[in-house]
Amino acid sequence: MPRYRITIEYDGTPFIGWQIQADGKSVQGSLAEAIHKLGGETVEVRGAGRTDAGVHALGQVAHFDLVKEWPADTVRDAVNFHLKPAPITILDCVVIGDGFDARFSAVARHYLYRILARRAPPALDRDRVWWVPRPLDASAMAAAAPALLGRHDFTTFRAAGCQARSAVKTLDRLDVTAVGDEIRIEASARSFLHHQVRSIVGSLKHVGEGKWPVSEMAAALAAADRSRCGALAPSSGLYLVRVDYPPGPFPPRSPE
Repeated sequence: MPRYRITIEYDGTPFIGWQIQADGKSVQGSLAEAIHKLGGETVEVRGAGRTDAGVHALGQVAHFDLVKEWPADTVRDAVNFHLKPAPITILDCVVIGDGFDARFSAVARHYLYRILARRAPPALDRDRVWWVPRPLDASAMAAAAPALLGRHDFTTFRAAGCQARSAVKTLDRLDVTAVGDEIRIEASARSFLHHQVRSIVGSLKHVGEGKWPVSEMAAALAAADRSRCGALAPSSGLYLVRVDYPPGPFPPRSPE
């Protein structure tokens, strides 16, 4: 039974998120339906990141198994055909060892958050940025960000309903750069807590507005208290950019 690894790009705007739920259209469900149309097989598509409603992906990774073996290019092209008109595209498809797991084999996840800080609203990037109709101090935001790097208890920056056993995570990258009117925040870690990136971005915005001093990011982190977090940034500006894996091979896992 061959296992396929796919790299996916999608606009998260019309979806309830990655994961199949009782009501609404999901990215995971849309992919499963399109794969079913390829050969009549019902599959479980397992993703590296369970993105929320409205969150986009430039390089989400997922895997699934098929009984029939198809050329990887055929799978990519046929599934893309059956996905239309949903804003989802398989960029790449490869056959991989069945020890590969899109979620558990990952060694790093990379996110981008886009803030458009200008008076005029976006036209082309509507639902793809967080529009803030005033200037933000990107230099202050960049100065505050390094306080969160490394291994910490990120309770302040997790969703109230986050199901992770521990709030301790290691943040490997948190860069803030200004490109014209746009502020880009790039975050990398092996894994993230639910709403962690959006919580961090909302807090950095407070710094950029002058509501928080630069030192408040470190103080909020140390408090380990969700009430110390800034407002949650909207999902529209968040992108899952890339997921990293070891080079393999991925031999079959031993039965538990």
